Amino acid sequence: MSALTVTNTRRGGWLAVVSVMLGIFAIVTTEILPIGLLTSIGADLSISDGTAGLMMTMPGLLAAASAPIVTVATARVDRGRMLRAFMLVLTLANVIAAAAPGYWAVLVSRVLVGVTIGGFWSIAAGLAERFVPPGSAARATAVIFAAVPLGSVLGVPAGTFIGDIAGWRTAFVVMAALSGLVLVAITVVVPRLPAEQVTRMSVLRNMVRRRSTRAALLVTFLMVLAHFGTYTYVTPFLEQVTHVSSGTITVILLVYGAAGIAGNFLAGTRAAQYPRATFGISAGLLAAATLLLPVAGTTPAGAVALLVVWGLAYGAVPVCSQTWFTQSARDTPEAASVLFTSSFQATIGLGALAGGAVVDHASPSAVMVLGGCTALLVAAACARLGRGPN
Repeated sequence: MSALTVTNTRRGGWLAVVSVMLGIFAIVTTEILPIGLLTSIGADLSISDGTAGLMMTMPGLLAAASAPIVTVATARVDRGRMLRAFMLVLTLANVIAAAAPGYWAVLVSRVLVGVTIGGFWSIAAGLAERFVPPGSAARATAVIFAAVPLGSVLGVPAGTFIGDIAGWRTAFVVMAALSGLVLVAITVVVPRLPAEQVTRMSVLRNMVRRRSTRAALLVTFLMVLAHFGTYTYVTPFLEQVTHVSSGTITVILLVYGAAGIAGNFLAGTRAAQYPRATFGISAGLLAAATLLLPVAGTTPAGAVALLVVWGLAYGAVPVCSQTWFTQSARDTPEAASVLFTSSFQATIGLGALAGGAVVDHASPSAVMVLGGCTALLVAAACARLGRGPN
């Protein structure tokens, strides 16, 4: 093989890596987009903030169920074909949301989003080593998963900004266009990917029997519950407690997003060696931020300062959780990805549901306090489990 051919092959492999990363970015952004649009969607469709929170509950629960089911059912199907299929479903979901005549149509859209999350994410997590040479696999995996914090921390402020200037439906139009472009990119640059590793339910059951895997499930459940039970309703909090305008909320959430990206990269190197200790520090910072918000977040300056701490803390969570699961099952990476996806997504849904009940029956401040107490449990659990990598 000539040097030019090798160079072109490597370039094509990295283009495939970037296309998959953009796919996860589009999925994560679509999933959490309603957080910044919650009150405007609720007002337009005449529903409460808690009911609107179902837009976060449904995708998470459906993704948790679809991750193992879809991965096992399609274990022998070309993985590139599955990636294209899920991107097509995501594009359709965003179109339905943008044109929704009522809240029922928005929920149908969110069902499709949930199925896409569970299937695409579980498959994409283990593909890096098939795109690039072995020596570059770790870096390619990092590039793919960089989409998680990027989508998580940028999706909400971006959606809030677009919704503020052009309406919440326009935000979903933009996501439909992005999803369609990613579909084209994956079609063009991702090669045929025949299934290599067959993930069976028995493999998943054996993983759950491992002590380290159960520990990862516990702390992931509690941490994501604490975060999404509170962050889903951060817009109502800033409106009702901090008393800031929608434009100011957009700026505050952008600052939060920047802090989240910084938290992801700061935690990256430490998480590889000490995922438990890094997870515990993250939990402690998140607990401090949410517990103090009802007291110190009544002013814009106080809210910004605490959301910066919150962003730094949560930016570390996906990489810590994924690393913990991966180290628990080095021999079955796709199965580890399935469990990571299922536990993460199930708790997003449960967190949004629990937070919605508290918001409707109490207040956004009460949500923050309960979330902070839950994060304290995570910090205590991590301290008990120790600082070792396994």
